[in-house]
Amino acid sequence: MRLIRYTHHDSLPQYGWLKDDHLVGSLEGDPFGDYRRMEAAVPLERVRLLSPVHPSKIVCIGRNYPAHAAEHGAEVPTQPLIFLKPPSALIGPGDEIRLPPQSERVEYEAELVVVIGSPVYRAPTELAMDHVFGYTLGNDVTARDLQRSDDQWTRAKGFDTFCPVGPWIETDFDPADAILTCHVNGELKQMGSTRDMVFNIPQLITYISSVMTLLPGDLIMTGTPSGVSPLSVGDVVEVAIDGLGRLANPVANQ
Repeated sequence: MRLIRYTHHDSLPQYGWLKDDHLVGSLEGDPFGDYRRMEAAVPLERVRLLSPVHPSKIVCIGRNYPAHAAEHGAEVPTQPLIFLKPPSALIGPGDEIRLPPQSERVEYEAELVVVIGSPVYRAPTELAMDHVFGYTLGNDVTARDLQRSDDQWTRAKGFDTFCPVGPWIETDFDPADAILTCHVNGELKQMGSTRDMVFNIPQLITYISSVMTLLPGDLIMTGTPSGVSPLSVGDVVEVAIDGLGRLANPVANQ
């Protein structure tokens, strides 16, 4: 099932579901608990899609693809390298990525994103997938020059609009060998398979939950393949995975 978060006309943000990829129905209740699907009757093109969830935290994984580590001259971590993005960085499909004046080199990073469905703390690896609600697409936008100059990555990763996510959550998806791509202005920039990740999803959930409790709706951004490069005003960056759709965002000045 595909779950969305959207507005229709002047409505407040609400959760919904997608029928046959073109009709929207609202949800009554909690999408991470008990809910009821209402009739799907509104065409998808008449609603505005938002980031499909508003998490308490966004946990990101650095250098989880060996080729991406290599393109930056960095070693592959021996354990997951985790950092956080603030929820204020979230934007949805079609929203602008805004380039901040503090940076002269902002880059895209296409990623598979895990959506947590139930509270998890210190999960054993064999039970970790029981806590996965579904999957979506993400773009870990990064001010690369600031990442290199700072001792930690919060500023480089945390600007408003630096976390596009969407277009929906897919609850029926196999992440084991998914082909992830990124196009900028229609030109292929990144392509990789999730099978190339250094640490797989159960390992990531186990590691992260040994540090912090993951809550329903929290996001894990699982890392990016090689091929990152700078974005410019006027660009359109598009992240895609077969079975999860496409996430496209234009680039503008702040």
